[in-house]
Amino acid sequence: MKLNEIRDNEGAHHRFKRLGRGSGSGKGKTSGKGVKGQKARTGHHGMFGFEGGQMPLHMRIPKRGFNNIFAREFAEVNIGTLQKAVESGKLKAGVTLNADALAALGIARRARDGVRLLGKGELKTQLNLEVAHASGAAIEAVKKAGGTVKVIGVKAKHVTRKDRAPGKRAQRRVTAAKKREERASAALQAKKA
Repeated sequence: MKLNEIRDNEGAHHRFKRLGRGSGSGKGKTSGKGVKGQKARTGHHGMFGFEGGQMPLHMRIPKRGFNNIFAREFAEVNIGTLQKAVESGKLKAGVTLNADALAALGIARRARDGVRLLGKGELKTQLNLEVAHASGAAIEAVKKAGGTVKVIGVKAKHVTRKDRAPGKRAQRRVTAAKKREERASAALQAKKA
């Protein structure tokens, strides 16, 4: 074999279509794009979901439900996972664990809004857990093993207007109302005198 004899495998290289090179080529004049219209122009890449004026599929199927933007995202941890961690030497018996500790050990994926403890598997080791939520079966299993579960709940995600100090506009309104009251009372006193 010589350098000048090296060739691609059959079908590995496909020559591009030479468009607009005369009617004899079979792809001359309109270059296979038909006649005029938006589809014949450059830059047109089709309209995703458009079905030629027919009601598109994504619009004609019924819609149900909604996505709650305030929904909590819990990292779920099963008691069986905790037992595996103890057996592998990641955890020691009698240790107090919270969401951050579980995330640091790689048992919970990440803390998110807290950890939800679930009862899948079997726990034989005493552990003290502080979690945002725990199922009844999980609490029972931990207590049976001699441990404790403290359900701390979740922190408020958003502060409501009532909990915050009033904004500048609200403060201006309050001061203006006070001034109006003072002027009105001064006017009344002036009339009486």
